Amino acid sequence: MKNLQQQFNDAMIDIYQRAKKECKYNASRFLQVVTDKGGVDAAHSLIQKEGGTEGFIKLWELHRLDLSAEVLVLKDEFRILFTDMEREQCRDRLGK
Repeated sequence: MKNLQQQFNDAMIDIYQRAKKECKYNASRFLQVVTDKGGVDAAHSLIQKEGGTEGFIKLWELHRLDLSAEVLVLKDEFRILFTDMEREQCRDRLGK
């Protein structure tokens, strides 16, 4: 489980770096939360925010929701790290 959590953390850092490089979007608060809490706990916090986050909105404006934490949460390899309800919240947010 620890290895999977590290893989998820690495994936969270990767989407931050890709957003910065590919979109010129520096999501510094996202990186700070991931660094402070770790990727899994950061994702739990981000998912719980009613209406999403500023970062999610910015990625939507950039047409790059593929770089969102919500997309990572829904990946099959990370399924065990999140509840059915959390995954449903991600699907709903991405669908809106």
